[in-house]
Amino acid sequence: MDFKAVLFDLDGTLLDSLEDLADSMNAVLRREGYPEHPVEAYKYFVGDGVEALARRALPEAHRDEEAIAACVREMRREYANRWDKKTRPYPGIPELLDELIRRGVKMTVFSNKPDETTRVMVARLLPRWRFERVRGERPGTPRKPDPAGALEIAQELGLSPREFLYVGDTDTDMKTARAAGMFPVGVLWGFRDAGELEAHGARAIIEKPLDLLALGSPARQ
Repeated sequence: MDFKAVLFDLDGTLLDSLEDLADSMNAVLRREGYPEHPVEAYKYFVGDGVEALARRALPEAHRDEEAIAACVREMRREYANRWDKKTRPYPGIPELLDELIRRGVKMTVFSNKPDETTRVMVARLLPRWRFERVRGERPGTPRKPDPAGALEIAQELGLSPREFLYVGDTDTDMKTARAAGMFPVGVLWGFRDAGELEAHGARAIIEKPLDLLALGSPARQ
């Protein structure tokens, strides 16, 4: 398999952000008098945007639209103050990015986080590497698993979706990759397991970042 570009998910793929996400939402729940959740539970709460996170974290009896909207506002404020306390690149990610750049592979990031937050996180925590596009949730573009954002990235780079490896850690990423016509690669160091990734279309499963390099070679320009 030859490829020219890699599209990376952010949380659970490039960055281990789970504790900061969990700590932020638990702080909001605690202030409102709701039960908190263990960090591991957030592996299944995150991935589909902050509204979905709030809906999943709130008690079932308090998931009316008003409560969700208030939780979203508070979560955004809380997370803005603590997103970088514990979040770091996963082990092996720096080495992978170095090698992809050495091989001339174009790298992009696509997240369901708000666009500005996504850009700030990449700039602050992955400053050594050039990403051709960094994109989060934007008004007017549906969030993943809709493929619109991924297809726009491919179009902006002048590449066919078939020339992309799409690397992510959740069912949402695998669905997005399939819908966009990109090659879905599921990672096991993130938030979900191999069963979920395979069930939703992963064509390759990797255990360590550098395993991505074994999937093929960059297409000749």
